[in-house]
Amino acid sequence: MTNATEFTEVTSEAELRELLGEVMPRAANKERTRLHDRDREWLAASPFCLIATSDREGRCDVSPKGDPAGFTHVIDDTTIAIPDRPGNRRADGFRNILVNPHAGLIFLIPGRRETLRVNGRARLVREAPFFDEMIVKGHRPQLALVVEIEEIFFHCAKAFMRSGLWKPETWVSDGLPSHARLVKEVQKTTESLDELEAYYSEGSYNKKLYAG
Repeated sequence: MTNATEFTEVTSEAELRELLGEVMPRAANKERTRLHDRDREWLAASPFCLIATSDREGRCDVSPKGDPAGFTHVIDDTTIAIPDRPGNRRADGFRNILVNPHAGLIFLIPGRRETLRVNGRARLVREAPFFDEMIVKGHRPQLALVVEIEEIFFHCAKAFMRSGLWKPETWVSDGLPSHARLVKEVQKTTESLDELEAYYSEGSYNKKLYAG
């Protein structure tokens, strides 16, 4: 077991700056508060984002959202909306938003090593005229996350380059247990492994993507 007393912690911004150096001017000046046309193009091409939230005590959650490219609805130059789709109903991030509206989002495009980051204040909306524009395969969302943009900027490619994320030759997922086996081993469940394999199969999941 690791002994935490052996750690040398960083406890001040001054110490952090001593280690990392000062922010490069290009990075320091890249935040914007309104959508640029290029931001709109990126959102129109993005099929996936990650949404970070925290509760009143600061406990954090990150939730993935995905739909056909362009699923993020642009309301105006400072406001976007993301539809909710059927899921596991835990609503961790949504429950956080109810007590702490601050949210951070990262929008990805497959094959692109840069990302678009949005930070702002979020709220849950159960009805709005733009819901009709969010219908996918007959599914009209019951909820949408509306985010008022406080800052937006493009993030550089270094993390994706280091990780080789979009390089299939680096992928090792086939060497890991199936999701059904992971669930069986780490959760309390009464289903057999065969039942879980059937439940989590791609064919079974495809039927549930937009079904309530």
